[in-house]
Amino acid sequence: MKNLFLVFGLLTSMLVVAQTEKPETVAIIHTTMGDITVKLYNDTPLHRDNFIKLVNEGWYEGSYFHRIINNFMIQGGHNKDGKVDPGYTIEAEILPNHSHKKGVLAAARIGGPSNPEKRSSGCQFYIVQNNNGTPHLDGGYTVYGEVIMGLDVVDKIAAVQTSRGDAPVKPITMTIEIVE
Repeated sequence: MKNLFLVFGLLTSMLVVAQTEKPETVAIIHTTMGDITVKLYNDTPLHRDNFIKLVNEGWYEGSYFHRIINNFMIQGGHNKDGKVDPGYTIEAEILPNHSHKKGVLAAARIGGPSNPEKRSSGCQFYIVQNNNGTPHLDGGYTVYGEVIMGLDVVDKIAAVQTSRGDAPVKPITMTIEIVE
């Protein structure tokens, strides 16, 4: 009987924890080529909360994807005035359960010996477009979300013509909204 109460108590506490767990935040990246819906992971709260903050402040309103490499990734993060840095970086939240599979949302960062802590850019993000992912980036960059709808839009954006510096010839602008 004592074991039955113990099992019941354990199951009840697990149910309470499961019910109080915060649902993942959902955001829609509206682009001139279609919408990309992403969910933001709860286990990377610094990156999740920073992304939400920037969206709510209008940082990405009218900004653009400035670096596009087909079969690799699409990158954005400048504000509409072209400012590339909000003036801070974010502590790395690199977790082994988040790999660079197709469709993940990850934080760009300065690489090399000038950034040994692998701190993330305060605003720059990329979405992996390669069908096989980019496993060589695992352990080096914080993955903090993933596309749940609109992978076809990611593919369309990745296929556009680019010029010097992997910039698209025709700008692809975006606005982002949090839909929670």
